[in-house]
Amino acid sequence: MRLSSMADYAVVTMTAAARHCGHARISAQQLADETGLPAPTVQKLVSKLSAAKLLRSVRGAHGGFTLARPAAAISLADIIEAVEGPIAMAACSDRLRTDKGRHDCSLESACLVRPHWPVVDAVLRQALAGVTLSQLAAPGPKPHVAATPSIIELQA
Repeated sequence: MRLSSMADYAVVTMTAAARHCGHARISAQQLADETGLPAPTVQKLVSKLSAAKLLRSVRGAHGGFTLARPAAAISLADIIEAVEGPIAMAACSDRLRTDKGRHDCSLESACLVRPHWPVVDAVLRQALAGVTLSQLAAPGPKPHVAATPSIIELQA
Protein backbone atom coordinates (compact mmCIF):
# COMPACT_ATOMS: atom_id res chain seq x y z
CA MET A 1 0.00 0.00 0.00
CA ARG A 2 1.27 3.43 -0.87
CA LEU A 3 -0.05 6.95 -0.38
CA SER A 4 -0.92 8.90 -3.50
CA SER A 5 1.39 11.80 -4.32
CA MET A 6 -1.31 14.29 -3.34
CA ALA A 7 -1.82 12.65 0.07
CA ASP A 8 1.95 12.61 0.61
CA TYR A 9 2.19 16.27 -0.40
CA ALA A 10 -0.71 17.12 1.93
CA VAL A 11 1.18 15.57 4.85
CA VAL A 12 4.33 17.53 3.90
CA THR A 13 2.32 20.76 3.58
CA MET A 14 0.53 20.29 6.89
CA THR A 15 3.80 19.44 8.61
CA ALA A 16 5.32 22.68 7.32
CA ALA A 17 2.27 24.62 8.50
CA ALA A 18 2.53 22.97 11.92
CA ARG A 19 6.11 24.13 12.30
CA HIS A 20 4.78 27.70 12.09
CA CYS A 21 2.10 27.07 14.70
CA GLY A 22 1.96 29.98 17.12
CA HIS A 23 3.72 32.28 14.64
CA ALA A 24 2.41 34.52 11.90
CA ARG A 25 0.20 33.10 9.18
CA ILE A 26 1.97 31.41 6.31
CA SER A 27 1.03 31.90 2.67
CA ALA A 28 0.59 29.13 0.12
CA GLN A 29 3.65 30.48 -1.68
CA GLN A 30 5.72 30.32 1.51
CA LEU A 31 4.55 26.74 2.04
CA ALA A 32 5.55 25.94 -1.54
CA ASP A 33 8.97 27.54 -1.06
CA GLU A 34 9.54 25.76 2.27
CA THR A 35 8.46 22.34 1.03
CA GLY A 36 9.80 22.47 -2.52
CA LEU A 37 6.35 21.62 -3.90
CA PRO A 38 4.97 23.47 -6.92
CA ALA A 39 2.86 26.49 -5.91
CA PRO A 40 -0.24 25.36 -7.88
CA THR A 41 -0.14 22.00 -6.08
CA VAL A 42 0.12 23.68 -2.68
CA GLN A 43 -2.72 26.04 -3.59
CA LYS A 44 -4.93 23.07 -4.48
CA LEU A 45 -3.95 21.29 -1.25
CA VAL A 46 -4.55 24.24 1.07
CA SER A 47 -7.98 24.64 -0.52
CA LYS A 48 -8.85 20.99 0.25
CA LEU A 49 -7.29 21.15 3.71
CA SER A 50 -9.24 24.33 4.48
CA ALA A 51 -12.48 22.74 3.26
CA ALA A 52 -11.77 19.83 5.62
CA LYS A 53 -11.30 22.33 8.47
CA LEU A 54 -7.67 21.38 9.03
CA LEU A 55 -6.38 24.79 7.95
CA ARG A 56 -7.91 28.20 8.59
CA SER A 57 -7.62 30.69 5.77
CA VAL A 58 -7.44 34.46 6.29
CA ARG A 59 -7.66 36.74 3.28
CA GLY A 60 -6.00 40.11 2.88
CA ALA A 61 -2.61 41.74 2.98
CA HIS A 62 -1.64 39.93 6.17
CA GLY A 63 -3.58 36.79 5.34
CA GLY A 64 -2.42 33.26 4.99
CA PHE A 65 -3.02 29.93 6.63
CA THR A 66 -2.87 28.63 10.17
CA LEU A 67 -3.81 25.29 11.64
CA ALA A 68 -7.52 25.14 12.43
CA ARG A 69 -6.82 23.18 15.62
CA PRO A 70 -3.72 22.24 17.60
CA ALA A 71 -1.26 19.97 15.78
CA ALA A 72 -1.78 17.33 18.49
CA ALA A 73 -5.49 17.22 17.55
CA ILE A 74 -4.89 16.59 13.84
CA SER A 75 -4.08 13.04 12.82
CA LEU A 76 -2.44 11.52 9.80
CA ALA A 77 -5.83 9.92 9.03
CA ASP A 78 -7.47 13.37 9.03
CA ILE A 79 -4.97 14.68 6.49
CA ILE A 80 -5.19 11.68 4.19
CA GLU A 81 -8.99 11.67 4.27
CA ALA A 82 -9.10 15.40 3.50
CA VAL A 83 -7.34 14.74 0.20
CA GLU A 84 -8.28 11.15 -0.69
CA GLY A 85 -11.63 10.59 0.97
CA PRO A 86 -12.41 7.65 3.23
CA ILE A 87 -9.56 5.27 4.07
CA ALA A 88 -10.39 1.88 2.59
CA MET A 89 -8.25 -0.97 1.32
CA ALA A 90 -10.63 -2.41 -1.27
CA ALA A 91 -12.94 -0.87 -3.85
CA CYS A 92 -15.91 -2.80 -2.41
CA SER A 93 -15.66 -1.10 0.96
CA ASP A 94 -18.93 0.35 2.19
CA ARG A 95 -17.02 3.58 2.79
CA LEU A 96 -16.37 3.90 -0.98
CA ARG A 97 -19.86 3.21 -2.26
CA THR A 98 -21.35 5.83 -4.56
CA ASP A 99 -24.60 7.67 -3.90
CA LYS A 100 -26.45 4.92 -5.75
CA GLY A 101 -24.95 2.22 -3.51
CA ARG A 102 -22.74 0.79 -6.24
CA HIS A 103 -19.00 0.37 -6.67
CA ASP A 104 -16.78 -1.06 -9.36
CA CYS A 105 -16.27 -4.62 -8.11
CA SER A 106 -17.64 -7.37 -10.32
CA LEU A 107 -16.89 -10.10 -7.75
CA GLU A 108 -19.11 -8.79 -4.96
CA SER A 109 -21.80 -11.44 -5.13
CA ALA A 110 -19.32 -14.35 -4.75
CA CYS A 111 -16.62 -12.68 -2.64
CA LEU A 112 -15.93 -14.28 0.72
CA VAL A 113 -13.40 -11.64 1.75
CA ARG A 114 -15.66 -8.59 1.38
CA PRO A 115 -17.26 -8.96 4.85
CA HIS A 116 -13.79 -8.67 6.41
CA TRP A 117 -12.69 -5.42 4.73
CA PRO A 118 -14.53 -3.12 7.16
CA VAL A 119 -12.49 -4.59 10.02
CA VAL A 120 -9.25 -4.09 8.09
CA ASP A 121 -10.29 -0.54 7.14
CA ALA A 122 -11.05 0.29 10.78
CA VAL A 123 -7.69 -1.04 11.99
CA LEU A 124 -5.83 0.88 9.30
CA ARG A 125 -7.68 4.11 10.05
CA GLN A 126 -7.07 3.63 13.79
CA ALA A 127 -3.34 3.20 13.18
CA LEU A 128 -3.19 6.34 11.03
CA ALA A 129 -5.31 8.24 13.57
CA GLY A 130 -2.73 7.36 16.22
CA VAL A 131 -0.08 9.49 14.52
CA THR A 132 -0.50 13.20 15.19
CA LEU A 133 0.66 16.17 13.19
CA SER A 134 2.69 17.35 16.18
CA GLN A 135 4.61 14.05 16.07
CA LEU A 136 5.22 14.47 12.34
CA ALA A 137 6.37 18.07 12.77
CA ALA A 138 8.88 17.19 15.50
CA PRO A 139 12.48 16.72 14.47
CA GLY A 140 12.98 13.17 13.28
CA PRO A 141 15.08 10.65 15.08
CA LYS A 142 18.70 10.49 14.08
CA PRO A 143 19.42 7.49 11.90
CA HIS A 144 20.95 4.67 13.90
CA VAL A 145 23.86 2.99 12.22
CA ALA A 146 24.34 -0.47 13.59
CA ALA A 147 27.91 -1.30 14.35
CA THR A 148 29.25 -4.00 12.11
CA PRO A 149 31.42 -6.57 13.76
CA SER A 150 35.04 -6.39 12.79
CA ILE A 151 36.78 -9.27 11.02
CA ILE A 152 38.60 -10.08 14.26
CA GLU A 153 35.30 -10.44 16.15
CA LEU A 154 33.93 -12.71 13.42
CA GLN A 155 36.96 -14.99 13.60
CA ALA A 156 36.81 -15.33 17.37
